[in-house]
Amino acid sequence: MAIDDHRGPVIAQSAILNCPADIAFNHFVIESLLTSWLTKKANVELREGGRYELYWTPDDPDKTNNSTHGCKILAFDRPHFLNFEWRGNAEQKEFMNNVRPLTNVTVLFNELGPGKTKVTLLHTGWRQGEKWDWARKYFVSAWSGAFRQLESLING
Repeated sequence: MAIDDHRGPVIAQSAILNCPADIAFNHFVIESLLTSWLTKKANVELREGGRYELYWTPDDPDKTNNSTHGCKILAFDRPHFLNFEWRGNAEQKEFMNNVRPLTNVTVLFNELGPGKTKVTLLHTGWRQGEKWDWARKYFVSAWSGAFRQLESLING
Protein backbone atom coordinates (compact mmCIF):
# COMPACT_ATOMS: atom_id res chain seq x y z
CA MET A 1 0.00 0.00 0.00
CA ALA A 2 1.26 3.49 -0.78
CA ILE A 3 0.00 6.55 1.02
CA ASP A 4 0.71 10.24 0.60
CA ASP A 5 0.73 12.56 3.55
CA HIS A 6 2.23 15.94 4.42
CA ARG A 7 5.71 14.35 4.68
CA GLY A 8 5.58 12.89 1.17
CA PRO A 9 4.86 9.44 -0.17
CA VAL A 10 5.19 6.47 2.16
CA ILE A 11 5.04 2.76 1.39
CA ALA A 12 3.31 0.91 4.22
CA GLN A 13 3.18 -2.88 4.42
CA SER A 14 2.13 -5.07 7.34
CA ALA A 15 1.67 -8.70 8.28
CA ILE A 16 0.47 -10.68 11.27
CA LEU A 17 3.01 -13.42 12.03
CA ASN A 18 2.43 -16.43 14.25
CA CYS A 19 5.60 -15.98 16.28
CA PRO A 20 6.94 -13.82 19.12
CA ALA A 21 8.37 -10.38 18.26
CA ASP A 22 11.98 -11.49 18.79
CA ILE A 23 11.61 -14.22 16.15
CA ALA A 24 9.97 -11.79 13.72
CA PHE A 25 12.81 -9.31 14.38
CA ASN A 26 15.39 -12.03 13.72
CA HIS A 27 13.93 -12.54 10.23
CA PHE A 28 15.11 -9.01 9.39
CA VAL A 29 18.62 -9.21 10.89
CA ILE A 30 19.93 -12.79 10.78
CA GLU A 31 21.50 -13.51 7.41
CA SER A 32 20.29 -17.13 7.10
CA LEU A 33 16.72 -16.04 7.90
CA LEU A 34 16.82 -13.10 5.45
CA THR A 35 17.89 -15.48 2.68
CA SER A 36 14.93 -17.73 3.46
CA TRP A 37 12.38 -15.09 2.40
CA LEU A 38 13.81 -11.81 1.10
CA THR A 39 17.17 -12.05 -0.66
CA LYS A 40 19.82 -14.42 -2.01
CA LYS A 41 22.71 -13.13 0.14
CA ALA A 42 22.85 -10.91 3.21
CA ASN A 43 25.55 -9.11 5.15
CA VAL A 44 24.08 -7.63 8.34
CA GLU A 45 25.88 -6.22 11.37
CA LEU A 46 23.32 -5.55 14.09
CA ARG A 47 24.70 -2.31 15.49
CA GLU A 48 24.09 1.34 14.75
CA GLY A 49 26.19 2.12 11.68
CA GLY A 50 26.48 -1.61 10.93
CA ARG A 51 25.99 -3.01 7.45
CA TYR A 52 22.55 -3.78 6.07
CA GLU A 53 23.51 -5.21 2.70
CA LEU A 54 21.19 -7.52 0.79
CA TYR A 55 22.09 -8.96 -2.62
CA TRP A 56 19.58 -10.30 -5.14
CA THR A 57 22.26 -10.96 -7.81
CA PRO A 58 25.27 -11.76 -5.60
CA ASP A 59 27.45 -12.99 -8.49
CA ASP A 60 27.13 -9.69 -10.39
CA PRO A 61 30.60 -8.09 -10.49
CA ASP A 62 28.94 -4.68 -9.92
CA LYS A 63 27.89 -5.04 -6.28
CA THR A 64 25.67 -1.93 -6.60
CA ASN A 65 23.28 -3.74 -8.98
CA ASN A 66 20.19 -5.18 -7.31
CA SER A 67 21.47 -4.74 -3.79
CA THR A 68 21.53 -2.50 -0.77
CA HIS A 69 25.34 -2.50 -0.95
CA GLY A 70 26.73 0.19 1.36
CA CYS A 71 23.50 0.64 3.34
CA LYS A 72 23.67 0.94 7.12
CA ILE A 73 21.50 0.26 10.14
CA LEU A 74 20.59 3.68 11.50
CA ALA A 75 18.80 2.64 14.70
CA PHE A 76 17.23 -0.38 16.39
CA ASP A 77 15.64 -1.49 19.63
CA ARG A 78 15.42 -5.28 19.66
CA PRO A 79 12.70 -6.59 19.28
CA HIS A 80 10.61 -3.44 18.81
CA PHE A 81 11.98 -1.63 15.76
CA LEU A 82 14.67 -1.59 13.11
CA ASN A 83 15.61 1.34 10.86
CA PHE A 84 17.98 1.14 7.88
CA GLU A 85 18.91 2.78 4.58
CA TRP A 86 17.64 1.39 1.27
CA ARG A 87 18.87 1.57 -2.34
CA GLY A 88 17.19 0.96 -5.69
CA ASN A 89 17.80 -1.92 -8.09
CA ALA A 90 19.92 -1.78 -11.28
CA GLU A 91 17.24 0.18 -13.20
CA GLN A 92 16.78 2.69 -10.37
CA LYS A 93 20.32 3.12 -9.06
CA GLU A 94 21.20 6.15 -11.21
CA PHE A 95 18.73 8.31 -9.29
CA MET A 96 17.92 6.40 -6.07
CA ASN A 97 21.45 5.54 -5.01
CA ASN A 98 23.04 8.94 -5.53
CA VAL A 99 20.87 11.02 -3.21
CA ARG A 100 21.38 11.84 0.44
CA PRO A 101 19.73 10.77 2.49
CA LEU A 102 18.90 7.45 0.81
CA THR A 103 15.38 6.13 1.12
CA ASN A 104 14.69 4.76 4.57
CA VAL A 105 12.99 1.63 5.89
CA THR A 106 11.55 1.36 9.39
CA VAL A 107 10.17 -1.96 10.60
CA LEU A 108 8.00 -2.04 13.73
CA PHE A 109 7.31 -5.24 15.67
CA ASN A 110 4.21 -5.14 17.88
CA GLU A 111 3.51 -8.29 19.89
CA LEU A 112 -0.25 -8.81 19.88
CA GLY A 113 -0.23 -11.68 22.34
CA PRO A 114 1.66 -14.89 22.99
CA GLY A 115 3.10 -16.09 19.72
CA LYS A 116 1.54 -13.38 17.51
CA THR A 117 3.28 -10.26 16.19
CA LYS A 118 2.22 -7.49 13.85
CA VAL A 119 5.11 -6.39 11.62
CA THR A 120 4.73 -2.99 9.95
CA LEU A 121 7.18 -1.69 7.37
CA LEU A 122 7.36 1.99 6.37
CA HIS A 123 9.54 2.88 3.37
CA THR A 124 10.06 6.65 3.20
CA GLY A 125 12.30 9.26 1.58
CA TRP A 126 10.75 9.20 -1.89
CA ARG A 127 11.42 12.23 -4.07
CA GLN A 128 9.23 13.87 -6.71
CA GLY A 129 9.21 13.01 -10.41
CA GLU A 130 8.29 10.31 -12.91
CA LYS A 131 11.29 8.07 -12.20
CA TRP A 132 10.69 8.26 -8.47
CA ASP A 133 6.97 7.50 -8.92
CA TRP A 134 7.88 4.46 -11.02
CA ALA A 135 10.43 3.27 -8.39
CA ARG A 136 7.94 3.72 -5.57
CA LYS A 137 5.32 1.68 -7.46
CA TYR A 138 7.95 -1.02 -8.03
CA PHE A 139 8.69 -1.19 -4.30
CA VAL A 140 5.00 -1.22 -3.34
CA SER A 141 4.76 -4.45 -5.32
CA ALA A 142 8.15 -5.78 -4.17
CA TRP A 143 7.41 -5.28 -0.45
CA SER A 144 3.96 -6.80 -0.86
CA GLY A 145 5.46 -9.91 -2.46
CA ALA A 146 8.21 -10.11 0.15
CA PHE A 147 5.72 -9.93 3.00
CA ARG A 148 3.65 -12.71 1.40
CA GLN A 149 6.84 -14.82 1.37
CA LEU A 150 7.50 -14.00 5.04
CA GLU A 151 3.92 -14.85 6.04
CA SER A 152 4.09 -18.12 4.14
CA LEU A 153 7.41 -19.03 5.74
CA ILE A 154 6.30 -18.32 9.31
CA ASN A 155 2.55 -18.97 9.21
CA GLY A 156 2.65 -21.92 6.78
